[in-house]
Amino acid sequence: MQIELKQIVPIPLKDKFSQRNSDVWNQTVLFQHGEWIKIKAPSGTGKTTFIHTLYKLRHDYSGQVFYDDQEIKNISGDALAQIRQQKISIVFQDLRLFPNLTARENIELKRVLQSPFYDAAIIDEMAAKLGVASILNQRAGLCSYGEQQRIAIIRALIQPFEWLFLDEPFSHLDHENISKASALIAEECSKRKAGFILTDLDEDAHFNYSKYLQL
Repeated sequence: MQIELKQIVPIPLKDKFSQRNSDVWNQTVLFQHGEWIKIKAPSGTGKTTFIHTLYKLRHDYSGQVFYDDQEIKNISGDALAQIRQQKISIVFQDLRLFPNLTARENIELKRVLQSPFYDAAIIDEMAAKLGVASILNQRAGLCSYGEQQRIAIIRALIQPFEWLFLDEPFSHLDHENISKASALIAEECSKRKAGFILTDLDEDAHFNYSKYLQL
């Protein structure tokens, strides 16, 4: 699946974005299947707004977003649910874990939404790689934010996807844990020939990006 943006401008931020150059806002941009894309953006320039627009959580924008040849404003209901279960996975900036469920239960909910893509044992394997195996049976709300970020990453990787959206996914991780998390993401995306779109504040060398854009 390819994603195309045509002159997208968030309406609440229209005046602000008319005064600055961007590789994304108010541009025509094509994200090809399998590309690894970094979107660098200072605070307040709309990183989360951008990711939520791509995922069809926000509608307050001018311009058009297409999944292949379908404008996403025309996709709803079962068709949208199917895309989110099979073609697009996401790590939200605010993570959106259920605090009263265990870390394992948060991941397992995503795994069993459709015919399981991975066996349950893969949860333990991924958790061991990211250093969170010991807290899988702990309530998510009692985990540190860095632990929660790693759980949210595992939850996103446990389902099928052609695109992975990552909104500041490493903001509370140290260098060692960023290295572990980025290695797992790269492994899973390579295995599926999937692309990702990652937003962050700074430049980095976590991945071999195919496209590097300024928001």
